[in-house]
Parts: sequence; C-alpha cells; structure tokens
Amino acid sequence: MRRSVSTILIHRRVIAMLLTAMCFTLLLVGRLAYLQIARNRFFQDKAVEQRIQRIPVEGRRGSIYDRNGIPLAVSINATSVYAIPAEVENKEQTARILAQILNLDYETVLARLNKRTASEWVKKKVSLEEAEAVIKAGLPGVGVVDSSERVYPYGSVAPQVLGFVGIDNQGLEGLELYYDKILRGTPGQAVFERDAVGRAIPGGIRGYVPGKPGADLVLTIDYYIQQVAQREVERATRETGSRLGLIIITDPKTGEILANAVYPTFDIENVLDYPADYRRNIAVTDTYEPGSTFKAVTMAVALEEGVATVNTGFFDPGYINVSGWRIRCWHRGGHGPQSFFETLQNSCNPFYAKLGMELGGEKFYPNLMKFNFGAKMGVDFPGEVPGTVHPPSSRVPLVTWANIGFGQGLTMTPLQLLAAFGAIANDGIYSVPHYVREIITDSGTTAPELPAQRRVISSATAAIVKEALRRVITRGSAKRAEAPGYFVAGKTGTAQVVEDGRYSHSKTVTSFAGFAPVHDPQMAALLVLWEPQGAFFGGIIAAPVFSRLTQQVMPFLGVERQAMADSGVPQVTVPDVVGLPVQEGMEALQDARFQVELIGEGQRIIGQAPEGGAAAGVGTEVYVFTDTDYLPASSDLPTPFGV
Repeated sequence: MRRSVSTILIHRRVIAMLLTAMCFTLLLVGRLAYLQIARNRFFQDKAVEQRIQRIPVEGRRGSIYDRNGIPLAVSINATSVYAIPAEVENKEQTARILAQILNLDYETVLARLNKRTASEWVKKKVSLEEAEAVIKAGLPGVGVVDSSERVYPYGSVAPQVLGFVGIDNQGLEGLELYYDKILRGTPGQAVFERDAVGRAIPGGIRGYVPGKPGADLVLTIDYYIQQVAQREVERATRETGSRLGLIIITDPKTGEILANAVYPTFDIENVLDYPADYRRNIAVTDTYEPGSTFKAVTMAVALEEGVATVNTGFFDPGYINVSGWRIRCWHRGGHGPQSFFETLQNSCNPFYAKLGMELGGEKFYPNLMKFNFGAKMGVDFPGEVPGTVHPPSSRVPLVTWANIGFGQGLTMTPLQLLAAFGAIANDGIYSVPHYVREIITDSGTTAPELPAQRRVISSATAAIVKEALRRVITRGSAKRAEAPGYFVAGKTGTAQVVEDGRYSHSKTVTSFAGFAPVHDPQMAALLVLWEPQGAFFGGIIAAPVFSRLTQQVMPFLGVERQAMADSGVPQVTVPDVVGLPVQEGMEALQDARFQVELIGEGQRIIGQAPEGGAAAGVGTEVYVFTDTDYLPASSDLPTPFGV
C-alpha cells in the first residue's frame, strides 16, 4: 500500500515537471516567434543602424536682410573635412599631410585621428583650395562634406544688433541668437555602412540627405539710415571725447527700429579681435539715469493725473527743499516766475521735483508701469533688462519721487525712454520697439509675435506735451536741434553718473530725445553720450547731432522740407563769443540786441546756442555755456535709493 502511494506521488511529480517544461518551451517558442516574425522589421532596422555611420550636414542658415531687401548676413557654401579613425591606415603620415594642407597643428590632428570614435571633424569651413587638396591627397578614412559659412556683403552694418554665429553654425549673440531656431534650418546627413571596427563596407549602404535651409529675416533696420546713424554716433563720440555713444532711430507709429548704432564698435568678420564690451547692444542690455529728457514723461503723467494743467505756474528761486535735502536749479538764482511751458523749455529741476512729490508713489508708479519702466518691454532681442523703479513703500522716501520727477533715482534702457517719446509722438499710443519686420519661410511670410499697441496717455495730453517739446526747440536751450523745415520737438538731458552709491561730480551722461516733424512724426530718435569731456551740456553737444540726423534721415523717409513761418522779427547775425571771457561775450551779444542766459559759473565761454554766425530774430535768447560744472554739488543730492 505504501509502495503504491509512493509510486503515485512520483508519477505526479514527473507529470508536473513535464507540464512545466512544456509550458516553458511554449513560452520560449512564442517569444521566439514574436521576435522573429512580429518584431522582424524592428531588429533588422536595429542591425542596419548599428552598421550605419552618419556624418551631419548643415542646413543653410537663413539670410538676414534690411527692410529694403539689402542682404546684411548671408550663408554661402563651404566644406568641412572629417575623418573616420578606424579607416585611417597610417595615422602619423595622414596627420602630417592634413596638418600641412589645412594649416593645423600636427599633434592636434594626430590626437583626433587616434580617438576611439566613429568619426571626427578635422576642420570646419575650409577654403575651396584646401578641400580640393584633401580630395586630391586621397587619404583613406578622410573625406569632405558640405557646410556653410556666414558672410556680410556690406560689412559691419549694425553688428551689435545682428550678432554672430559660431563654428557649428549656431547663433551666439544678437538676433542670430534670438532667432537661432528658425534661422538654423534642419541638418541633413551623409551615411555609409561600416563593419565592426568602423571601416566602410564595400558595396554597403551609402547615401546623402541635404540639410533644409532656415527661414530668412527681414529687419526693420534701414541700411541707409543705419549708415547715417553709425557715422554720426562715431563723430559725436570722438568730438566730445565720450567713453561710449549710442543713437537709436525708430518709427514712432509702429515701433520699428530704423537704426541702432553704437560706438566704439567692432568688425563683425573679425569678432575675436575686439573687446567683448564693444559687442553689447547697450540700447537693450544696459541701463542709465535719463536726466532731464525724462521731464517730458513727468509732464505727461502730471497732466493725466490732474496734478498740473497748462495754466499751472511756478516761481523758481533756484532750489527746492525736500525732506532736508536741497535740490538746486541749474540756473543760478533760479528762473523766477514761469509758465507751464516755460518750465520744460527752461528745464527747471525744482518744478519737476515738485511734480514728482505731488504725484508720489501712489500716482507716479502705476503710470510709469504703463510706459514699461521697471519692466521688460518684450523687445525681440536677447538680454533685455528691465531697469529699476522702486514700488511705493515706507522705505522709499519722498525725495526719491522728487528725484524721479527730473530723471534721477530710476534707471531704464535707452530703448525704454525712446519708446516713451514714441508714445508721446504717436498721440499717446505706445508701441514696443522691435528689430524684425518679417519672417520668410517656404510656406510664406509671417510677422513676428509682438505685444499689441496700447494707449498710455490721452491724445489731449500727448498734444500738450508735443507743444511743450516743440517750444524747447524754438524758445529753449535746444535751439541747435532744429532742422529747418522739419519742425523738431525734443528735450536735452544731462544726468550725473552714480559711482559707489553717490552721484559723481565729474562724470555725466548727456542725451537728446526727440521726434520730427512735430505735427506728423515720422521718426523718433535718441542720442546718448556717456562721460563726455569738456562741454557736456545737452544743448551744445547732443542737440546739433539730432539736427544733422533729422536733415539726413528725412529725405530717406520721403518727408519734404516745409517752409518755416516768417515771424516778422528782424533777423540779425549772432556774434560768435565762444572762447571769450564771460563778461566780454555777454556785452557783445547784448550790443547785438540779444537777450543772454548764462549757464554755469565759469570765467570763459565754451559754447552758445544759437551758434555764432546763425541768423536769429532781434531779442532772441542766446544761451551761453561756461566752463564750470553747472550741476549741484554731490552734497546737495541724496544718495540714490537702493544703490
């Protein structure tokens, strides 16, 4: 009985083992069938892929044109040399030949040929002669493939805006970087079949898939206007001994940037020969305190908030006391009684400090946000910075808002300030400045995505500020900015540079912002000069540059010169008093029946407006600039908040 039970158990175990073995076998057969039949194509492709060597082929980078279709940056066919280390038969000899042909270091080439990789670039973007020499040499394991090279048919046109590309066809700076994804295109490839050690299989798979070209960009930049701006900013920077200069010109109705010129500049075809600072597009990437040019914005905000009207008057004693600080007027003794418009044409600091205080953080700050001060505008350029405007709080003293009223105590990019002037010129409609007008692809032309235009001040306010800015030219210290027949409106500015948390007594930023013609603005422009030497007053060194710009740019924009209205006042020649002692010069002007406004406290005249030899009406005010810094002493200004 026991033996019978034992036999049964053994049989059952044998059967269980057989069943298990059968199930396992069926699973293996099923898995094998799945891999051999259902996944056959997948593994065949994998096997082929393991044998395929791919050499990338660049797609042609898209071209960049100015608004008129003039090519500023294009890509031409070039060739690159590669090596397949496993196929190189005599690496020392091959390295020696390649180093000689391609003008490379022998040890560097040999190190690349000794790498345990499928392929190595020996040199990219070789000349036609070098490529032909490599092919003629017939070196095993060495080949050439198509690539492209960036060239600039018209030289360095707006180089800080365009930026440049690297050896691998990638955008590194400027618009080349910002629009890199659409400019670069889709790479292709050269393929061949190789064995286990990386050698090409005779009769194996070989093929070539060309890269697809990238999209083209049409800029808002006008080549001709850019040439004018580059010439004028270099001239102004050199003549004034400034450390740095910038000119930006826009269409105030659209925000299109017509010119963006920086000096010192660099040769875009020899980028590495110049300091990195020369490559910065300071219009977007750097901030500064705008000084008196900002008074136009303060005036607009005060009108919008009802803090001031065209009937508002002011008596200027030469200073205003704010929380224990004394803010002085540039004109010694003050301007006395002034009308609303005279406060801007005379650039009265105390009045705009008063407006800043009356607006305070609760009213001033929200309006500054409307103009995008303290925030990024959304410019189509890499590295845009927002500037600084401190939100209202108990930590922001009243004197900060007073300083902001006349353009100190806040920072902004030059392009932010010009956008604000563009809004004033465009009847209160704000447009975000931009560099690209169109993107051209195989499927058609599209416009870049930009923030929508919006109203920031009423048209009535804009009209009043435009009139005030026009009077700065016709009656104020910026007469030299006038371009006869084009009716300029604008404002000069001179701001102290902040060093170590305090305002410098010797370093300034001088500027002029304006637009023309005032009745139908076709251009808005900003000139900024950092740390000019000698005469740094905006009326002397910045205003004349704007006049020259206007007279050169307007014909390109199709604006005809209009006849100036005859005032009926007898015209006489203004004496040239530059270089004379102050008293002697003032007497000469008064004898010629001109009124004289003395600026500064020096003993010798270094500038005048209108300039000597110009025709002006009897009784016209002539502004005489002396050789002493007219700015208030640093002890009279508070330390910039938060610096």
